[in-house]
Amino acid sequence: MYLPRQFDHPEHAATLMREHPFASLITTDDSGFPLVTHLPLKLVEEGGQPAVLLGHCARGNPLWGHLQKRPLALACFMGPHAYMSPKVYANQQRVPTWSYLAVQAKVEASLLDGDAAKDALLKQLIADHEPAYADQWRSLPEDYTHKMLNAIMAFELRIVDLQCVVKLNQHRPEAHAVMHAAYDAGSAQEQALAAWMRKLGLV
Repeated sequence: MYLPRQFDHPEHAATLMREHPFASLITTDDSGFPLVTHLPLKLVEEGGQPAVLLGHCARGNPLWGHLQKRPLALACFMGPHAYMSPKVYANQQRVPTWSYLAVQAKVEASLLDGDAAKDALLKQLIADHEPAYADQWRSLPEDYTHKMLNAIMAFELRIVDLQCVVKLNQHRPEAHAVMHAAYDAGSAQEQALAAWMRKLGLV
């Protein structure tokens, strides 16, 4: 991605990936054309750093075949984003822009086979998104869970390169107070950007 130095913040990548786990995973088909798959990915850290993403798809989804043939892929996570008006500047010779936070991870995929590996992956997703469902999943008949597990393909995506952009007008401190006030009074996305401005000490 295009990543100017002032917006380069890899230290916030893990937070964004955890808070916005519904990612876009980009692979290519046999002709080289991109396929974008939207799916939740579970971040696993090693030594306090983002290391692995875990995911799964339906067996009928061509995604897993692409990953098997061409293991390198790109996982994209979109954080809060919103329009920013030039009204935040005292100098009116300015133009609108867009504030956003995003992560792109270059990954190398390997498929996870067998009920045990798939079950372990699903339990991690359940723990993240609905811990109370764990008991229900464990209580389902074995023949049913085997059928459900056989209907999916699970995979591990090892992160080989990571970029994180935090674009909040850091290089224009004269506009931060007005910008923060506008976002703080706005939509849910704008309020999330205001919270990030506070987190980064931009107000």
